[in-house]
Amino acid sequence: MRLGSMWRDALSALVREPATQQYPFERLQAPEHLRSKLHWDLTNCTGCGLCAKDCPSDAIDVIVLDKKARKFVFRYHVDRCTFCSQCVMSCPKKCLEMANDEWELASLTPDDFLVYYGNEEDVETVLAAAASNGADASSTDTE
Repeated sequence: MRLGSMWRDALSALVREPATQQYPFERLQAPEHLRSKLHWDLTNCTGCGLCAKDCPSDAIDVIVLDKKARKFVFRYHVDRCTFCSQCVMSCPKKCLEMANDEWELASLTPDDFLVYYGNEEDVETVLAAAASNGADASSTDTE
């Protein structure tokens, strides 16, 4: 590289706008087909567990409390998920979907990576059982 072309580039950079975005103050829209955090809809779920069986990273647990009364708790390990969308494709009732706007999933505590979906009382039952067994189930995110 010649010294003259380097100075020309340096001087032109002084008068141009920066090429970087000021994230997080200026956020761009996520791509339409981005696969991000998994969401579960309790209304159509039958508790078949195909999503958990087909998950290659073992990130999903369907906890069946009472199948006749349709009491299920969906435990989702965000830190294990590879966002492959296999669970969404294998769900026969279309109860699962991957959000495309929740892509900022970093956290300082591991409790934020364990998400529980279901009715609040059912989630409380599962958490109480897990606490009595000594399992790590201290975080909830109910919907």
